[in-house]
Amino acid sequence: MSQKPWIESTFTKRECVYILPVSKDPHRCLPGCQICQQLVRCCCGRLVRQHAGFTASLATKYSDVKLGENSNLPDPEEWSVEKHTEASPTDAYGVINFQGGSHSYRAKYVRLAHDSRPESILRLMLKEWHMELPKILISVHGGVQNFELHPRIKQVVGKGLIKAAVTTGAWILTGGVNTGVAKHVGDALKEHCSRSSKKIYTIGVASWGVIENRSDLIGRDIVVPYQTLLNPLSKLNVLNNLHSHFLLVDDGTVGRYGSEVQLRRDLEKHINLQRIHARIGQGVPVVALILEGGPNVILTVLEYLQESPPVPVVVCEGTGRAADILAYIHKQTEEGGSLPDGVETDIVATIKKTFNFSQSEAIHLFQKLMECMKSKELITVFHISSEEHQDIDVAILRALLQGTNGSAFDQLVLTLAWDRVDIAKNHVFVYGQQLLVSSLEQAMLDALIMDRVDFVKLLIENGVSMHRFLTISRLEELYNTKQPPNNPTLLHLVRDVKQSNLPPNYKITLIDVGLVIEFLMGGTYRCNYTRKRFRIIYNNLHGSNRRSGRQPAGPGSHLRKNQETFSMQAEKKEKTRHNHFIKTAQPYKPKLETTAEQNKKRSKEEIVDIDDPETRRFPYPFNELLVWAVLMKRQKMSLFFWQHGEENMAKALVACKLCRSMSYEAKKSDVVDDTSEELKEYSNEFGTLAVDLLEQSFRQDETMAMKLLTYELKNWSNSTCLKLAVSSHLRPFVAHTCTQMLLSDMWMGRLNMRKNSWYKVILSILVPPAILLLEYKSKAEMAHIPQSQDDHQMTMEDSEHNFQPMAEDIQMDVFKEARTHDHLEVKHDMETQVRSRKLPLTRKIYAFYHAPIVKFWSNTTEGCR
Repeated sequence: MSQKPWIESTFTKRECVYILPVSKDPHRCLPGCQICQQLVRCCCGRLVRQHAGFTASLATKYSDVKLGENSNLPDPEEWSVEKHTEASPTDAYGVINFQGGSHSYRAKYVRLAHDSRPESILRLMLKEWHMELPKILISVHGGVQNFELHPRIKQVVGKGLIKAAVTTGAWILTGGVNTGVAKHVGDALKEHCSRSSKKIYTIGVASWGVIENRSDLIGRDIVVPYQTLLNPLSKLNVLNNLHSHFLLVDDGTVGRYGSEVQLRRDLEKHINLQRIHARIGQGVPVVALILEGGPNVILTVLEYLQESPPVPVVVCEGTGRAADILAYIHKQTEEGGSLPDGVETDIVATIKKTFNFSQSEAIHLFQKLMECMKSKELITVFHISSEEHQDIDVAILRALLQGTNGSAFDQLVLTLAWDRVDIAKNHVFVYGQQLLVSSLEQAMLDALIMDRVDFVKLLIENGVSMHRFLTISRLEELYNTKQPPNNPTLLHLVRDVKQSNLPPNYKITLIDVGLVIEFLMGGTYRCNYTRKRFRIIYNNLHGSNRRSGRQPAGPGSHLRKNQETFSMQAEKKEKTRHNHFIKTAQPYKPKLETTAEQNKKRSKEEIVDIDDPETRRFPYPFNELLVWAVLMKRQKMSLFFWQHGEENMAKALVACKLCRSMSYEAKKSDVVDDTSEELKEYSNEFGTLAVDLLEQSFRQDETMAMKLLTYELKNWSNSTCLKLAVSSHLRPFVAHTCTQMLLSDMWMGRLNMRKNSWYKVILSILVPPAILLLEYKSKAEMAHIPQSQDDHQMTMEDSEHNFQPMAEDIQMDVFKEARTHDHLEVKHDMETQVRSRKLPLTRKIYAFYHAPIVKFWSNTTEGCR
């Protein structure tokens, strides 16, 4: 249903249709007297002539009521909304375009009856006005008439109120008119709007009958200009132009305040029943903020405290009148609820002087104040000059925490919903608060889903073990979260990988995620989620084939077949090219395993103890969470997980590659948005981090930095940082001095030459005896260079049989700190001579002809012939 008919069919206005004059004097004029129609007022506040649809019949009706020459006529009845007004569909809603200011502000508004249902109002705000449900509802009360605030108090209160609204996503409720406390709230909003474009939902709940120029607002679904200049002689008020929305409450009266009070309270109660977040069962907390005010404000505070559940109240001391009296009594009231001797008399005298009350009225109001003090713990007094100074936003949030009377976990959940880690750190994680491990892990899951990076960090600091926390089921739940920022890109990738349309509410499995990762990484990359061992654990976790502990031919194998359609061919080609390389970061094992031993080892790996809880967890949880954050496009969370855990350079390169591939896929899709550019920026950011890490490592230790480039990463499909950088097209990484030195060493093979290499190689090719004069690298110098299996075995044998004493000397020298530069140079020269002299002739010939540079020049010279 469209917005226009729904609003008109749901909300009504109230108009007086039965005239009851305020004057008690009998009316002696004839029906239709023009003078009386312009001078006599009805009990609704309108002149007789101002009544809607005023006709001769209504005038007659009015005249019959008051023509009281017959003393037997009953006294006129008391005017009431129910009896003397009629409801009709609302005729005023749309957008107000405020005029008369330096900036043009807009606000949505609706005229509605005083008895409108709060459910309908909330639907209007959420569905039609597209407002977001608040995390906190701050209801501001105070003086209706204008009052002055000290500049310092006004600045602190306004700044703190805006901070509370911005940081927590709160709604602010005020009276909406441009006088009193609502005007001060508007001034604070004006200061905020000049510095930030972030929207603050400020709802003005005002009485329709007290609005100046309200006739200009009549119209259905219109954009209406509205003047905020007030007529000095008018008793009405204009709307404040800094509010974002207005609920104009109509009870058929004109010039009377109060018609909005009950509707405002009903709306606050209904909002309090809404869940603060989809993952959190608690309702939206409501807090009352008191600035200045008259006697009615004290009665309002009492109503809040007597509600079920009670509403906490924050009183701003120093703002005047009712707020100062409440703050003073709160300070003087002792634990038993009594006051020191002589204080009662002073308070009564203050009430009489402040509100110009009589003695009886002052005593009655004092009794109301003492009833408020029965719930003293729900009242928080804020004063900017207190010794333990805090912002008013902290006072508001503390009051809400204290008012909930919940457990430490409930308070943590509230701060999590507000995204106020400072409140959680200072007021939840304090000495004496007990939080169970299960509660902390639940909070961690909520923090990850809600993308609260600071809370993830805080929970880790307070004892949450990510290894214990992250299980297969929880990681899968993270991938299936529907909370914003939701990520359609991942669903599109799963659909492309599976090559079929996904049903509605499809649940992404970790095997799906593994296929997506392999698709994005390309080449021969094999994700752990698609390996046989993981699939056995995953299938048994979901109740399939639990007894045997072996993988059935089900959905997992079908997914593997889909994956083979686009990766197996490339994998076979890649294997034929690179299968002669072996692991260089671990000691070489010369003894090869037989086929029988390999089959036996493989069968042992397939048998998984599914009852062991460790099989459901991940050895490197930060790696898994980094990939999750990258695939979900949560860059801030990705950077956090990149900082934690192991293999930071590899993680940066993997994230760079994933983001780059996702950017390419997003660009290929028909969706027109900034997703592709956004992902490209993320990829560049991780690429910069990888280059910076390489630069830092290279400055610390050149050899170790080159080893990092060729170290085979077990957690990342046995790839290397160099290979990841090349596949990511990360040119700054490949062009780095460290990478170029490594590539040069690989190009030279075991030949140890830096200058005139082509000249020496060509000479040795043409004059083979020159091979004996070349220098060759030792085992230590070859440690960071990938080698074929035969080359590596020969290097190990040379070092074990020929250079064992020298190697021991070198190892011992590593631990000797006090060595002069000259001594090191001499030792280096001696080692070079020993290496060249002791390397056998056959080894030199083998190493020479297997060097890539020699093969290149050999083929080149042969081609020239």
